[in-house]
Amino acid sequence: MTPSRRARRAFPFVDRGTFGSRVKAYVELTKPRIIELLLITTIPAMVVAAQGWPGWRLVALVLIGGSLSAGGANVINQVYDRDIDRIMNRTAGRPIPTGRVSPKAATRFGLTLGLAGFVVLTVGSTLLAGVLSLVAFGFYVVVYTMLLKRSTTQNIVIGGAAGAVPALIGWAAVTGGLATAPWVMFAIILYWTPPHFWALSIKYEEDYRRAEIPMLSVVSGIEMTFREIVWYSVMTVGVSLMLIPVARLGWIYTAIAVVLGIWMVIAALRLRSDRTRAMRFFGFTNLYLAGVFMVMMVDRLIDTPALSGAQFWMVTATTLVAVGGLCVIVSEMSSHARGLGVSRLRQIAEVGVTQLFAFGLTWAAWLFLAVA
Repeated sequence: MTPSRRARRAFPFVDRGTFGSRVKAYVELTKPRIIELLLITTIPAMVVAAQGWPGWRLVALVLIGGSLSAGGANVINQVYDRDIDRIMNRTAGRPIPTGRVSPKAATRFGLTLGLAGFVVLTVGSTLLAGVLSLVAFGFYVVVYTMLLKRSTTQNIVIGGAAGAVPALIGWAAVTGGLATAPWVMFAIILYWTPPHFWALSIKYEEDYRRAEIPMLSVVSGIEMTFREIVWYSVMTVGVSLMLIPVARLGWIYTAIAVVLGIWMVIAALRLRSDRTRAMRFFGFTNLYLAGVFMVMMVDRLIDTPALSGAQFWMVTATTLVAVGGLCVIVSEMSSHARGLGVSRLRQIAEVGVTQLFAFGLTWAAWLFLAVA
């Protein structure tokens, strides 16, 4: 039996004819749960940028535009990945593999959503916010889905940049520009993404192996994946503390960010000793990201005074980012860390780009403090 027939056999009661079932299928294509998490990072960025509530109208328009753009990118991703979605048990029930939506119809739908998101963000907020939505759409579809996902273990590391752009969009929608703070928010999401998705890949390792997707656990083994999860978790925590002086946040954000950060690193270490914790860790990372961003919003809405000791927090953040980053580089430079067909030069470039970004961001944060 072919994979597509197996997918249809697994869902024999799907009603493809009613209007309700078609609407449900198209909504499912947009991956609403992923959109929810992306939008959780957008609103707090807007609140921090505005130093208070930016207004219901602007928030509503940005949420609508961001949802349309992210949903469109998710749809095109599934159009391109329909061959491997049929193979993987986790994705075989999606609308395209089960025949509920045709690839052609899904393509039109996805492109329409992406364009609509750009228009809503541009007209409803700022041109920069609209342009950033197009950049995120293109990066996710072309760079991640088409170029990286099936060719390198760094797929989710670099590809995570697409999911980090909503923080930039939120800031740009309020101010019309960008600053150091939104790039720190961007980095929190960027370095949070590998531990989050690698935990999922541990759970569904056989799915990824069968579909020949070079996730780190498939190519380099579980032990190295555990190490990388720990070191990227350390980097994530470090970047989150960098936001304290850069965004002039108060004790509410600081206290919760420190507690959540310690909890995340401990959870990552426990995962290394017990791989059955993978999905529990995956769920915790969702709570971590939502918690960090929600608490920064609360901190600004309550308007707690900026915390003193900016240099202490920057030194702590710099140390964590540097240690985590150096350990990632050492781990990744081992010969077995490369995917099949990936040259040493390409590996160095792929690992280097995210680590150079961490270095550049740290330098920018120190420069910000020096001139502030």
